[in-house]
Amino acid sequence: MESLDRRTRGSQSGLIMSLSRALRCCQRIFSWIPVIIISSVVLWSYYAYVFELCFVTLSNDLERVVYLLIFHVCFIMFCWTYWKAIFTPPSTPSKKFHLSYSDKERYEMEERPDVQKQILADIAKKLPIFTRAQSGAIRFCDRCQVIKPDRCHHCSVCETCILKMDHHCPWVNNCVGFSNYKFFLLFLSYSMIYCVFVASTVFQYFLKFWVGDLPNGPAKFHVLFLLFVALMFFVSLMFLFGYHCWLVAKNRSTLEAFSAPVFQNGPDRNGFNVGLRRNLQQVFGEDKKLWFIPVFTSQGDGHYFPLRTLRESENPLLANEEKWMEDGGSDEESADENGPSVVIRTDS
Repeated sequence: MESLDRRTRGSQSGLIMSLSRALRCCQRIFSWIPVIIISSVVLWSYYAYVFELCFVTLSNDLERVVYLLIFHVCFIMFCWTYWKAIFTPPSTPSKKFHLSYSDKERYEMEERPDVQKQILADIAKKLPIFTRAQSGAIRFCDRCQVIKPDRCHHCSVCETCILKMDHHCPWVNNCVGFSNYKFFLLFLSYSMIYCVFVASTVFQYFLKFWVGDLPNGPAKFHVLFLLFVALMFFVSLMFLFGYHCWLVAKNRSTLEAFSAPVFQNGPDRNGFNVGLRRNLQQVFGEDKKLWFIPVFTSQGDGHYFPLRTLRESENPLLANEEKWMEDGGSDEESADENGPSVVIRTDS
């Protein structure tokens, strides 16, 4: 009977694991549906504008050439930024923020929560960490087994910690964070430009079809819907883009706008706000010629950020980045020498 029960439990466990894998596979497939919808609408708009409007409806050759040139510039920049926003992997914390083997062993052996918090606090002294959990403790991810850098959060969809996480966007099927936030902003801006150009150039032919100056045909349907779709997307993008422009100006992420980061002196929504110019440079870089090109130019590596109330020159860890990087490197070497990692369970 015992062997039968073991076999039954084993088969049930295997069935549950198979169902779990199948559900995750379905989730990954369904997560691409919003991207497919956007891509389909864009491809249809390309056909409708280039063929039905420019080649079928327009009669002026000069106007057709000008429209096609500007349209393709907008279309290429839109596709480029959308591609970068989708396929740029989100950055995750480096190994310097993982506990060494000895620290993990010491943490796991300790059963008192207060002492565990003190262990994490002692380790964090070697790292450029200034934010805290709501309880005042060092922010530690028990799923990724990592001390969270400032502005880093765990994404339940990506199942990992993301540096300077803003939000998980279903329309790009990716987590928007430090590595692709610039691309996401450019995607929104070029989407708006694309919609404005399409709507402004289609409008006069929309009126001509509406009043009957142009003959009915397949082009009429495409031109009418081009205007409605372009205006609809522009209005929705305008509010989203405006909101993110405000976030950039204040140097906040979407998560920080809803829940202020906590420092040693308490919550502060403006803790990372270092002025408009420096806020822009953190996202777009110092070279203004590259601001509107979808290449990575953001400052830093996403693990630490200047604080409004603390100058870098006043903080030895930030003033001498090589110091804590070398310390982190030595920790990794000691971890490799001591042996494999140990899984930690914590309620923090």
